Amino acid sequence: MTAHPSGRPDAPLEPMPEDWHRALAVVAHPDDLEYGCAAAVALWTDAGREVAYALATRGEAGIDTLAPDECGPLREREQRAGAAVVGVAEVEFLGHRDGVIEYGPRLRRDIAAAIRRHRPELVITLNHRDTWGGTVWNTPDHVAVGRATLDAAGDAGNRWIFPELTAAGLEPWDGVRWVAVAGSATPTHAVPAEPGMERAVRSLLEHRAYLTALTDQDPEEYCRAFLTGTAGATAARFGGRPAVAFELFPR
Repeated sequence: MTAHPSGRPDAPLEPMPEDWHRALAVVAHPDDLEYGCAAAVALWTDAGREVAYALATRGEAGIDTLAPDECGPLREREQRAGAAVVGVAEVEFLGHRDGVIEYGPRLRRDIAAAIRRHRPELVITLNHRDTWGGTVWNTPDHVAVGRATLDAAGDAGNRWIFPELTAAGLEPWDGVRWVAVAGSATPTHAVPAEPGMERAVRSLLEHRAYLTALTDQDPEEYCRAFLTGTAGATAARFGGRPAVAFELFPR
């Protein structure tokens, strides 16, 4: 587990770096980014930064009442709509199977290829550790994709690890300066959530079919309570401001 640079788990969170132009967010499923990162993304795109999304799966195993061949296209449409709300136009799906993503060379290669395509300075992913805060078990898909993304940030810059990517015209990209992990129990940095919160709520609300299957609560009430609650819990470590927290790994 990575400690805060100060050595104290309750230390104030530092502002996220701002000297970058392009970011790529890599997660396992539709809605993974909307459950917490979208407010930060909205702030960044408002400032003129470019953010793209790459999803390992189309979330086809995510709704019990829908067969995968029906669910996958629906959730892909919901993800594209949710991304558009916060200013993200580029959303790609890497074609791995929902629920059984395997960490390994194929996953690393596919993420490295996405990094080479988009050439980001900042890469964002989701909690890659076994639990959420030591109390709730994480899913294998999140663990595999988060860990592979951390590794692929280096793979993308090494032409000899996946030479087939260079042969296909994807030149190495060694320009990733940070990998930011959302949902970490040991965050180090944060982004103010309030400027982008309304769009974050609307972004999550675009996952209407998924939310309807998930909860009987009014969807807007559910989304607003979840997102404002998560951001508010970070405020004590960010000067009293609700925030989206990240564990930042410099490269």
